[in-house]
Amino acid sequence: MKLGMMMMMMLLSSVLASSERNVVTEDSSAAGDSDGDGFGSGYLLKLASRLFQTNGSGYEHVWPEMEFGWEIVAGTVVGFCGAAFGSVGGVGGGGIFVPMLTLIIGFDPKSATAISKCMIMGAAGSAVYYNLMLRHPTLDMPIIDYDLALLIQPMLMLGISIGVTFNVIFSDWMVTVLLIILFIGTSTKAFCKGVETWKKETIMKKEATKRLKTNGSAADIEYKLLPSDANPLEQEFTIFENVYWLELGLLVFVWVSFLILQIAKNYTSTCSLWYWVLNLLQIPIAFGVSGYEAVSLYKGSRKISSNGDSGTNLGVGQLVSYCFGGILAGLVGGLLGLGGGFIMGPLFLELGVPPQVSSATATFAMLFSSSMSVVEYYLLRRFPVPYALYFLVVATIAAFIGQHVVRKLIILLGRASLIIFILAFTIFVSAILLGGVGISNMIGKIEQQEYMGFENLCNYEVN
Repeated sequence: MKLGMMMMMMLLSSVLASSERNVVTEDSSAAGDSDGDGFGSGYLLKLASRLFQTNGSGYEHVWPEMEFGWEIVAGTVVGFCGAAFGSVGGVGGGGIFVPMLTLIIGFDPKSATAISKCMIMGAAGSAVYYNLMLRHPTLDMPIIDYDLALLIQPMLMLGISIGVTFNVIFSDWMVTVLLIILFIGTSTKAFCKGVETWKKETIMKKEATKRLKTNGSAADIEYKLLPSDANPLEQEFTIFENVYWLELGLLVFVWVSFLILQIAKNYTSTCSLWYWVLNLLQIPIAFGVSGYEAVSLYKGSRKISSNGDSGTNLGVGQLVSYCFGGILAGLVGGLLGLGGGFIMGPLFLELGVPPQVSSATATFAMLFSSSMSVVEYYLLRRFPVPYALYFLVVATIAAFIGQHVVRKLIILLGRASLIIFILAFTIFVSAILLGGVGISNMIGKIEQQEYMGFENLCNYEVN
């Protein structure tokens, strides 16, 4: 809830600051530049001047030419690793993609955010295809929890639309501050969950060893104790049998509805009456589908099966928290160009969902949300298509390989907590990389006296 309050404060400040830009005089801006000779005071005054100056310059995109060189090679290697780790952890890998695209390839941060979403879509699509062939590690159900996805995904889509809009309005330094706070917190929480799961697995292994010595038979205990993917049922099901078609149909309905609204919005003037009407129509769609699932879960007619018996006893507070978490995940994803799994992964683990199911379900939801982001960014012309297609293919191949390798490791080591540690590691590395790049860019803009305030959404031009 604290993160939610922070997001609300950021939104309120954007409205106030955007209004103030229209009334601050040029004299006050000039006065701010002339005062403060000291390093600290000078930087603060420069920042204030650049933040609230009148008629701030619009954002300029930087799209390098696509030529084969060390940049492409290095970017491919880093992108491959990011997609492999990100798909396994269920976070998408955007925290590695964005720094790679800015530092190595040379894109501006906002264009890098858009291309990152293309890579996340490719990685998510590949991982979902792989997971559709698998079953739950301990229960007779698919590894993807469709009821959990149906509760979260519509809110995730709504959050994505809000986040993409904020991506136009917010300056880079604001994104950096939000990112560092959010990622340090979620990575720490995920790591602690990984340690807890590791300890449980160790205890279960010791119990299995004792029973093995007592009974002299390994056949009855070999991974009954550990939720690995070695489920004999998975060989008996096809991809089509692993899909819950009613739930998938509702998810596709939400996706198509949002897509139609986004395409229609592209033919309206920004900030016109129809622009806001089409934006607001997304709210009843998202709340309607998620509300239907939430009411069904509350009444017990549906349940989050992957969580066992506790999945049937969800209270109003829990359901509201999960829906709010979906909106927050989408907002962060659209704003930062990251997969919503950075929020959903730790949230699902706290819910008690097994790591494999958490990763698979988060990735499944991200496939819908990231593809919607790609459509929105494409309509806004926020990325060059050749670069986007190339890195999408790289991420798709990497995600499939990553899923296969880590699944084999889980079976070999007998520790599903490996997924949680990969999740925590990916989030933490993303915080360091994105935070470092953001701070460096912020200092450079202050020194060059570039505009660092809020952009005016109504004056944004698609170019």
